[in-house]
Amino acid sequence: MTEQTDRKLIATGVVGTVIAALCCFTPILVVLLGAVGLSAWLGWLDYVLLPALAFFVALTVYAVWRRQRRQTTRTDG
Repeated sequence: MTEQTDRKLIATGVVGTVIAALCCFTPILVVLLGAVGLSAWLGWLDYVLLPALAFFVALTVYAVWRRQRRQTTRTDG
């Protein structure tokens, strides 16, 4: 894989983390679902948002780690 792929992974991880964090820690999703009439789904948000947040944080950490490893390998060899 190339450096371009690493950038895409990092961007995906950061954007996903920010969106999941906004939905977890602010009432954005609660207000939106309430306005649309889907407030019955609010009880299930934690079951979806917290694992999504953990996944995107892990994806970001993995992409940064992989990028660092690739850069150190390139400079050593």
